[in-house]
Amino acid sequence: MGGEPEKWILMLTARTPTNIAVIKYWGKRDETLILPINDSISVTLDPGHLCTTTTVSVSPSFDHDRMWLNGKEISLQGGRFQSCLREIRARAQDVEDKKKGIQIKKEDWQKLHLHIASYNNFPTAAGLASSAAGLACLVFSLSKLMNLKEDNSQLSAIARQGSGSACRSLYGGFVKWVMGKEDNGSDSLAIQLVDEKHWDELVIIIAVVSARQKETSSTSGMRDTVETSGLIQHRAKEVVPKRVVQMEDAIQNRDFPSFARLTCTDSNQFHAVCLDTYPPIFYMNDTSHRIINCVEKWNRAEGMPQVAYTFDAGPNAVMIARNRKTAALLLQRLLYNFPPQSDTDLDSYVIGDKSILKDAGIKDMKDVEALTPPPEVKDSTSLTQKSKGDVNYFICTRPGGGPVVLSDETQALLDPLTGLPK
Repeated sequence: MGGEPEKWILMLTARTPTNIAVIKYWGKRDETLILPINDSISVTLDPGHLCTTTTVSVSPSFDHDRMWLNGKEISLQGGRFQSCLREIRARAQDVEDKKKGIQIKKEDWQKLHLHIASYNNFPTAAGLASSAAGLACLVFSLSKLMNLKEDNSQLSAIARQGSGSACRSLYGGFVKWVMGKEDNGSDSLAIQLVDEKHWDELVIIIAVVSARQKETSSTSGMRDTVETSGLIQHRAKEVVPKRVVQMEDAIQNRDFPSFARLTCTDSNQFHAVCLDTYPPIFYMNDTSHRIINCVEKWNRAEGMPQVAYTFDAGPNAVMIARNRKTAALLLQRLLYNFPPQSDTDLDSYVIGDKSILKDAGIKDMKDVEALTPPPEVKDSTSLTQKSKGDVNYFICTRPGGGPVVLSDETQALLDPLTGLPK
């Protein structure tokens, strides 16, 4: 290793998106390698609105591996972190930074220690796939720091060992996680079906119903389901394989009615399987159910799906609108049914792509208060009861691109001189 011994620090920062499954992954056939019992398909969300940023650094002056998540130091001793670190170090190559006069031989990576800092710009462990973005970003950034030769699909097989859904965050657009057949997991990896430009008229609105950590983690929930649910094997063997084929067709053909039907029914079946688990798992709450009701009523009234909804392992609703015009109408309905508390600032209640608010003709709280009931509830005997404060906030976003290295050093989360969080 060249450079000034014990002094130099080599650093790299990357940003990785999160993803939301439209055909769900639930259940493993191998807990250690994280091999799923069925294929799954997801949409990658615009990293400008939902992403993990990770800075990785290496130095001979670091005496052990350390990691900080959202500013707090966390342990790297967990098996999943260790699997990812071991797999990446084993594939590390020679690295040279001529500007800094640093040379690292591939065999040196085994004895060098890392400092890692990661930041999610959205709630952690609340059913918004934060672990997926986090582990994907860890693997992607380390692969670039250590000069790995593997492509993103091969890297996805490493990320998968950290968090199953992480493998799908290594690409933008729509992504399929192929379950694979091999016992060693070598063919269980992610492939990109289409990039984010393929169906770019889609708009995604997320209702963050609860930013709290969920009571049943996905890991323990899945294990309980596989052990106790009578429906899960039927789902994995009979239902999902057909849906995956239909979903791929719907995405390729930009067939929104088929896409919406498949997305909604697969989400509902995933939560039915959770209820069929013993003891039952409740990820959705009353607000989640009211959101489904609101979307279903509108879709039925129009005679054709306008919006698809899907819920991961949490109460937050991810709604996918067929285009911007529909998204503006959806946001009007959501703000009518789920207005913010009177003292809430609209600017912090609708975040992400705020231009959808403008399309909806909403500038301030007065406009929210002036919203009239949507046509589909006008004929109802009782108008929908407004649920003030039941939604924490909404995120407006869209399908987005895959991971990128950030060349702007000011975006680094670690101090280049100390290797400690800024």
